[in-house]
Amino acid sequence: MAMVSMAFSLPTLSYPKYRRVNRHSGMAHASVNQEAAASLGVKVTEGEGNLPKVVLTSAGGSGGLPHCFPQFGPGPIQQHGFGRNLDWSILDSGNVEGNPVITLELKDGPYSRSMWDYSFQALYKVILNTKSLSTELTIKNTDNKPFSFNTALHSYFHASVTGASVRGLKGCKTLNKDPDPKNPLEGKEERDVVTFPGFIDCIYLDAPNELQLDNGLGDIITIKNTNWTDAVLWNPYLQMEACYKDFVCVENAKIGNVQLEPEQSWTATQHLSIG
Repeated sequence: MAMVSMAFSLPTLSYPKYRRVNRHSGMAHASVNQEAAASLGVKVTEGEGNLPKVVLTSAGGSGGLPHCFPQFGPGPIQQHGFGRNLDWSILDSGNVEGNPVITLELKDGPYSRSMWDYSFQALYKVILNTKSLSTELTIKNTDNKPFSFNTALHSYFHASVTGASVRGLKGCKTLNKDPDPKNPLEGKEERDVVTFPGFIDCIYLDAPNELQLDNGLGDIITIKNTNWTDAVLWNPYLQMEACYKDFVCVENAKIGNVQLEPEQSWTATQHLSIG
């Protein structure tokens, strides 16, 4: 089993205990520590921008691309579900056209069934390139009864929060979870450029399949997706006073419930690139 847990992908981080499995001359790398944890991510190289480090759980702290599954936000079970708190096994790894690829798997067990009593299989494939990172999440119903879920990739991007902004959300219906996440305020995004002036926790329904993040550090990150129908912007502001200035979250999400019959599956992809 490989637990994937990492703090924010800041330029000063290093991982001497990790075994490097592939490396490009640019900024992408993949590494696996079989003893305790597995990391698959994008190394920050000064001047080349910043993609998030891929993580499957944030049990030791926030950062990377934690999975919110089978629930996004507050609800009947724990906040953001259990997907980010469990060990994922390494199902397969290799190279496709010179790019490192790894597939991780999560299945139901006593911990998940204690709060969500269904049998499932989650597969998460990650492909690295020199200046891009692609992910594919597949959820399969392996139970003998139907179930529903919602999900998100809680993506953290290293940024200067005062200079960060997102384009592509104008016209979307919004659910503003500030001040009450359980009773979000409905609205419509009227801005061409959305910034992070303070605490932000806002859902954008029926978001476009391409957004652009200016990280405030001189980089434009393009965020493309298929089947992630919604988006979420988040920055905790003074709730995380020690680090909020150094990141923003631009999340691909599926806010509405996905209904799966036995043996049915659902797949969504994400592609992050620095242009």
